[in-house]
Amino acid sequence: MSSHQSDNQQATPLFEAVINYAKGRKISFHTPGHKHGVSIPQEFRNFVGEKIFDCDLTLLEEVDSLHDPRGVIKEAQKLAARAYGSDYAFFLVNGTSGGNHAMILSVCDPGDKIIVPRNVHRSVLAGIILSGAVPVYVMPERDPATNLLLNVTPEAIDQALRQHPDAKAVLVTHPTYQGIGANLKEIARRTQRAGLRFLVDEAHGPHLKFHPELPRPGMECGADICVQSSHKIISSMTQASLMLARRTVDVLKLKRILSLLMTTSPSYILMASLDLARMQMATRGKELLAVTIMLAEEARQKINALPGFVCPGKELAGRPGVHEVDVTKLCINVRGTGRSGYQIARQLNENFKIQVEFADLDTILLIVSIGNTAKDMTRLLSALETISRERASEAKPGREPLLLPMELPEVVLSPREAVFSETKKVSLRAAVGQISAEIFSPYPPGIPLLNPGERISGEILHYLKALHSRGGRVQGQSDPELRTIKVVDQPPKNGKKMRLVAMEQKKTRVPLKA
Repeated sequence: MSSHQSDNQQATPLFEAVINYAKGRKISFHTPGHKHGVSIPQEFRNFVGEKIFDCDLTLLEEVDSLHDPRGVIKEAQKLAARAYGSDYAFFLVNGTSGGNHAMILSVCDPGDKIIVPRNVHRSVLAGIILSGAVPVYVMPERDPATNLLLNVTPEAIDQALRQHPDAKAVLVTHPTYQGIGANLKEIARRTQRAGLRFLVDEAHGPHLKFHPELPRPGMECGADICVQSSHKIISSMTQASLMLARRTVDVLKLKRILSLLMTTSPSYILMASLDLARMQMATRGKELLAVTIMLAEEARQKINALPGFVCPGKELAGRPGVHEVDVTKLCINVRGTGRSGYQIARQLNENFKIQVEFADLDTILLIVSIGNTAKDMTRLLSALETISRERASEAKPGREPLLLPMELPEVVLSPREAVFSETKKVSLRAAVGQISAEIFSPYPPGIPLLNPGERISGEILHYLKALHSRGGRVQGQSDPELRTIKVVDQPPKNGKKMRLVAMEQKKTRVPLKA
């Protein structure tokens, strides 16, 4: 593709190829088995329509191959790279979770240290387990007024770099689930000065590039690799994400890792939606996001006028752990209503047909995107006003917050070693001081409270039990009732040997032995 063609952001080469193939109505003797929807149950066809099945294709010359792109997928990915300001762009069909796995595997070998915020998504931990890397946790800041976890500071990253000069990479979440942006430029400067790779989990930032009032994106701030959930914020379909990379990385290795992790039957519906979402943001993103930002800011102002609700915004910027704020996220503290975020979310859902993104004990989170309208916001504000009046009439006092433990846990084993250890189940009381063999993660947002390989503290167990008793949903553990915990009984005997051999394998080519 010529440079002129790669500048034409109106073009949607993959989408057009998929549509043109579908219009051809060729007789199919290839996968998928439904053959253009012929064998799809009628109930499904009636609901979603006929054309979607014509777009459900397999690896064909006319629509290219994701694992070896030479035609329209290659063109579409080049357009995405140009739009997002990166050297390379890769379509992902297993979400940003798969992208996080690939990012980490592409820069970390077994035993390598990677510096990560304590509040990373569980998919980052999964990437660490798959790679055999060892996490070095950095605690994010916390807002004392709302109990909201913020982001990590450059100073905290710098301290970790000094304490662990042998680390291989730094990974930062930007923005956080609640829209809190880190000082990426400064973190990138310090990371690169130390000779490390800088990775950004930008799952909630695919829109940042396209409006100046939003936090600056990772590619603009010096990241080596970013992964974005296009489906979370802009207009691609669920599971459709994007990986962006610089020439500073080993791109051939990155491609090999992606090919190992991704399905060999990628969805052309998902990939075509990525092509279209890129076109939409590149050509109309600033205009569309201006409306979104206006709707969110107007709603924030009115929410803050309602008794019982607090919805912080740009005023947070400048505090430790807050460099920028994505104002399209409405993170509403509801403690003043005397109810939990779970209760408010349920009330909005059942009584007002409004579904929030996320709830915890103190907050509800609403994502305002280019798909929301002024009518949506009016309905939301009317519902919150009703809830606020109910709170006033009932005169319920605000609850005492359940404070998240802010002490970093002791990492005894790497997550991979703990996962592959011999384990046993013990009661919560007996678990204190032992090494966790499983993950405990409130979901959403999927940020672990306890990871495999960490020593279990009484404080963490108290928090988990209190969260569970107040309606919090905790995932990852083997006992959903939180009566028992799986702990390490016997670490893998070859755990250290696994790391050492893997690190020396290129030099010695000694086969791994138990």
